[in-house]
Amino acid sequence: MPTENSIKIMPKAVVCEESNLRGDITFSAGCVVHPSATVIAEAGPIIIGENCILEEYTTIAHRLQAGASWNANNILSIGTHNVFEVGCTVEAARIGDKNVFESKCFVGPGVTVPSGCVVGAGIRMHTAQLLPENTIVYGQQALQREGIEKQSSQTLQIDFLRKVLPNYHHLRKPNHDPKKARSVV
Repeated sequence: MPTENSIKIMPKAVVCEESNLRGDITFSAGCVVHPSATVIAEAGPIIIGENCILEEYTTIAHRLQAGASWNANNILSIGTHNVFEVGCTVEAARIGDKNVFESKCFVGPGVTVPSGCVVGAGIRMHTAQLLPENTIVYGQQALQREGIEKQSSQTLQIDFLRKVLPNYHHLRKPNHDPKKARSVV
């Protein structure tokens, strides 16, 4: 793992100063990161897509496997419009778009979550697996079924949080502008 943190925050992202961020992490435009959320990039960089919400005590980890070392090409890419609710722990191999990880759920490192999935409150997924798209995982036995409706966008919640969080918390300033980073041809 690199010796120092490399946190890139795009414009319009709201990242609270009280969040715990370690490693090479990129927050795309529109992300909202609550205080006490933790993001750990041990195995490689983490790129969090646009308009994702990381609520309090959420942990997103890209951990090293035994005997492995940090690799800049080993990227954990998290899609757009995902919601990580209070107290969830997600170490998934890949995460698509418009997923909801409900409170206190655990998703292990061998799990791939495509798009439109809901992992229910308190669900524990330790076994390596690829969930089908639009899957809802629920109940004590982590039963799975196909969702009938597509997950809706969290635009209203993001807009509300973008207005309210700066009133009560110190924010990390956006420090990366993709328009300025492009080379002029």
